Amino acid sequence: MALKGKSILIKTTKVLIWTFVVLLVIGLITLTNVDRSPIQDQSFYKETLEHLDQLPLSTSHGETWLAGWSSINMTPDDPVDLVGYAPRGKYEFVQDSSYVKALALSNGKTRVAWLNYELLIVHPTLAAQLQSAIKEAKLPVDQVIFTATHTHSGMGGYMPGPMGEIAFGGFDQQIVDFMVKRSITALQKAIAIQDTVSINYRKADAGALVSNRFVKDGPVDPFVRQLIFTKKSGKKATFLTYSAHATTMSTKFMGLSGDYPFYLTKELEEGEYDFAIYAAGTVGSHRPNRPGNTPEMVKLYAHQLDSTLNLRMTYYSTITNNQIRTGYLPILLRGPHLRITDNLRLRPWLFNYLLGDTNAHLDITQIGNTLMIASSGELSGVFYEKWEELAQSKGMNLIITTFNGGYIGYITPDELYDENFHEVREMNWYGPGNGKYFNDLILKILEK
Repeated sequence: MALKGKSILIKTTKVLIWTFVVLLVIGLITLTNVDRSPIQDQSFYKETLEHLDQLPLSTSHGETWLAGWSSINMTPDDPVDLVGYAPRGKYEFVQDSSYVKALALSNGKTRVAWLNYELLIVHPTLAAQLQSAIKEAKLPVDQVIFTATHTHSGMGGYMPGPMGEIAFGGFDQQIVDFMVKRSITALQKAIAIQDTVSINYRKADAGALVSNRFVKDGPVDPFVRQLIFTKKSGKKATFLTYSAHATTMSTKFMGLSGDYPFYLTKELEEGEYDFAIYAAGTVGSHRPNRPGNTPEMVKLYAHQLDSTLNLRMTYYSTITNNQIRTGYLPILLRGPHLRITDNLRLRPWLFNYLLGDTNAHLDITQIGNTLMIASSGELSGVFYEKWEELAQSKGMNLIITTFNGGYIGYITPDELYDENFHEVREMNWYGPGNGKYFNDLILKILEK
């Protein structure tokens, strides 16, 4: 009996040792330390800022403004997975149809266009296929900027890779082809009906409807910023941004929905506007102060926001200089930092396998005295005040959007990096220092 007990102990010990060795090897292969070296000392930081210094901006001066717009339904014939919050499976009914919206703007020499989607993000794979289709269709567009409403109750089917399959609705080429086809149709129509317009910029204080998700009574970007395009016929279009996450609908809601941006643009289009685009602004660390999470309460929140646009207007101006400047800045990054503890992260090869290309870049568009920057990082609005102060000191309006066909996770204040928040732990994908990095990039663009 003693010998048998000793034999079992030896076997158990061997199993434990081998289990430990296997786990250790797996850990060494898949995990590494968090790199906390100062970002300003990194070669990628210096190289990107140097590239920005030398970045050529295409510039043209025209005689007038021309704009056209179009909205095309892209709701699938059959239900697909919902994307946002956590995996929920296919939507059970259509609460709101999903649209792709196109806005084309020209000064007679340069044409820029925005493609807007009622989706969580515009994934790099979707963006790449859209760009290819635009070239193949030979559409006369010098710059295309992608935007999304960031609804957390939108459709999936456009995010490839293991993580896309697990958490983001998977990938279906037929869905992507459908989105691309509808997008090309919307863009063709917007270009075809371009007409002379005047452009106005408007800003309204909607601070009562948004708050800081991390810091009680912490700073927020409170403003709705709008461009308003008015044709000689009196028809109007508006492009607007706001910082509150599109998370007013319940996490358990199983209908396809555009969340509050859908109802806000619908209300605008039932009022003074022929067409409205909502593009998510600096939504990082910002949540909506919603009255509830049912469809009725979401509509009420949108109505409150619509009312605020007129009641709380703080600035209004006309854009008279018919100049367009455009630029594209690729952004080099630290190695991926998807953390599992404070100081351990997945190795870059595993992150890249799970999530694929993130297409980090900034799109730069200047329309007269209004500078528009589209980011691949989900920027926090707490940075905005400093940026806007600099813009205003130079006589410029500033509009920042996100989800531009790239996605690199959240860009939040660096002092929050070790706090136990979802945005800075699981979703700050490229490590400490990105708050400073993007702050420096945008300040430098404003100086440029």
